[in-house]
Amino acid sequence: KQISGMAGEFLTAGKLFKLGLQAAVTLGNAKSVDILAYNPQNKKNYNVQVKTNREKNCFLISKENVFSEQIYVFVLLNSPSQNEEFFIVKGQTLLDNIHHFWGASYKEGKKTNMPAINYGPLKEFKNNWNIFFE
Repeated sequence: KQISGMAGEFLTAGKLFKLGLQAAVTLGNAKSVDILAYNPQNKKNYNVQVKTNREKNCFLISKENVFSEQIYVFVLLNSPSQNEEFFIVKGQTLLDNIHHFWGASYKEGKKTNMPAINYGPLKEFKNNWNIFFE
C-alpha cells in the first residue's frame, strides 16, 4: 500500500509540473496534505490529498477526513502496461454530495466500518485538472 500511495503522489506531482504548476510532495510530513502546489499564473496555492488504488475499486476515506478547501486527486494506477487515470475533485464538492459519492457508506447518517468513495461518481471528474486554473 505504501508503494502504491507514493506512486500516486509522485505521478500527481509530475502531472502538476507538466501543467506548469510548482509542486512539493510532503512525504508524510503533513498528515492531511500530500502535495503543496502553487500556480504562478493565478498566484494560488493548493493543498492536495492523493488517494491511490492499483485497480478500479472504492477509495477508502471517511467524510470526516475530507476538508472543503482541499483538492482530492484519486489515482488508478492500473497495470504497468496501462496508463494511470486521475480523477480530480474539490473537497467541498465531495462534502456537498455525500450520498452521491459515498453511497451506502453513510446509511441513515451512520458510517460503516470502512467508508469509501465509490469509483462510479468520480468518472465525471476524470482529468479535471482545470481546478488548478480557476
